[in-house]
Amino acid sequence: MREKKNQRDQIREFAVRVLELLYPIRCPVCGMIPEYGMDICPECRVKLQDVMNPVCMKCGKPVADPTIELCYDCSRKQHVFRAARAVFVYDGEAKASLYRFKYAGRQEYAAFYARETIKKYGHWIAHHPIDAIIPVPLHWKRKRKRGYNQAALYARELGKITGLPVWTNILRRVVNTRPQKELDDRERKNNLKNAFKCEKSIVQSKYILLVDDIYTTGSTVDMAASELMRAGAAGVFVICISIGGGL
Repeated sequence: MREKKNQRDQIREFAVRVLELLYPIRCPVCGMIPEYGMDICPECRVKLQDVMNPVCMKCGKPVADPTIELCYDCSRKQHVFRAARAVFVYDGEAKASLYRFKYAGRQEYAAFYARETIKKYGHWIAHHPIDAIIPVPLHWKRKRKRGYNQAALYARELGKITGLPVWTNILRRVVNTRPQKELDDRERKNNLKNAFKCEKSIVQSKYILLVDDIYTTGSTVDMAASELMRAGAAGVFVICISIGGGL
């Protein structure tokens, strides 16, 4: 039995090596093939600006004053989610990398983003009683045009590392909303009204980790969290790959 298991492990390792040769990992910053065993060039990693303390205690945006508990946005509104965190500041190389991840088919970046997330927030995730991971969904028309949901790819990679189940068929976007980047804060809220629908009551009494690629004002994750709470979720936490700056 042990010999068969060793053979399976060897075959699996060989298959992984073959795939790496056929489809080599590309650096999410420069697009080149990094050194063997690495998923990003060392000189490119320093170009990504990590979110560093002090941060808003609610949404995780970096703030300039360590005595401030809430950023300007969070001081003016009450979020539905319990707390949110993000890995990179949405600027410069991170912005360019996420654009390629989202619109240029660089789906393999999801693994790098997930590993960086766990390095930074593995303890934060483990500290909360999270039962499952749910990605912010795309409307089916947009998903068909793009070919994939980048948040779902990211969620699956997080699930592989944490062992948490990933539910991609629970929350649906039922309204094909306008891109949020085109709207102001008030328009964002109106744009997302009734945009999400929870298909099953499986979230009843569950704590959910809601994941997305970019956090700006929190309108999208708030509306998604509202629908999850309406369906009976006990609480919603949020992780995003990147986030805008605070005050």
